[in-house]
Amino acid sequence: MILTLTPNPSVDHTLEVDRLVRGEVLRVGSTRAQPGGKGVNVARALHLAGADTRAILPVGGGGGAELTTLLGDLPRLTVPIEGETRANVAVTETDGTTTKLNAPGPHLSPAETDSLLAALEDELSGRPAWVVASGSLPAGAGDDLYVRVAELTAAHGVALALDTSGKPLEAAVNAGSVALVKPNLEELSELSGRPLTGVGEVTSAARELIALGNGSVLVTLGGHGAILVGPEHVWWARGPRVRTRSTVGAGDCALAGFLIPADSPVERLRHAVAWGTAAVSLPGTTIPSPDDVNVDAVEVVPDPDPTWPIDSLVDRP
Repeated sequence: MILTLTPNPSVDHTLEVDRLVRGEVLRVGSTRAQPGGKGVNVARALHLAGADTRAILPVGGGGGAELTTLLGDLPRLTVPIEGETRANVAVTETDGTTTKLNAPGPHLSPAETDSLLAALEDELSGRPAWVVASGSLPAGAGDDLYVRVAELTAAHGVALALDTSGKPLEAAVNAGSVALVKPNLEELSELSGRPLTGVGEVTSAARELIALGNGSVLVTLGGHGAILVGPEHVWWARGPRVRTRSTVGAGDCALAGFLIPADSPVERLRHAVAWGTAAVSLPGTTIPSPDDVNVDAVEVVPDPDPTWPIDSLVDRP
């Protein structure tokens, strides 16, 4: 069982246009509404892959009702709240450029936040293999919500994978005990307080997180693949070139791919890049099915040269 916790889920509306021009009237080629929120996306990918998963999320208002309908047969545990579940908008262009407009989400009262954590703790008694805590935090939840999640998972001996940014990420990694930290390059740069332009710089920043008492760090690099940093080893992986239709949810699919049981960290990384690559080739927040994923096309390089610039990786022979 892999549990996902999404404190700030959404209904994601995606509009496809030829080119986004500010101030102009544009014709939309297609529209779609899909369930959103990083942990929700992870759970959807795991469910499609046949993994045993359950999503925990707060829902409220008409947006919450729509989200619940869109989730279909995804196993879930919903916590009712007074506020309205948010709606996000993504505009994707034919060249793959994605512009996201993310709403802040509802305000969670202290009682609602406690109810969300109580729902998680109830599920932890079943000893899941992983808990995935991911996404932004709604107002009222407090920047320490993921620290509280880490305390709960540690008390139950359950591995925690964390995918967030900003102050919630900083608070959680400084507290330690996160088994897998999954920032993208921008989030890791912000956390480290410096630009990270090369493989060696990314590796050093990741090892700083490990030194705080955390486990491994999976850094997604967009079209340049991903780097997995463990206490002793580093691997870089890249997938095949594909036409990018939408980057929304690609990192979530990569995290889901990593969590699918595999024999080694290398195989987990291979699956992560394969699932992320498949996701960017699909519109909106469409989740790839196993038939869309080509694990064999992913190349893994152990101990990549630390002098390699990140922006050169996609073209490296």
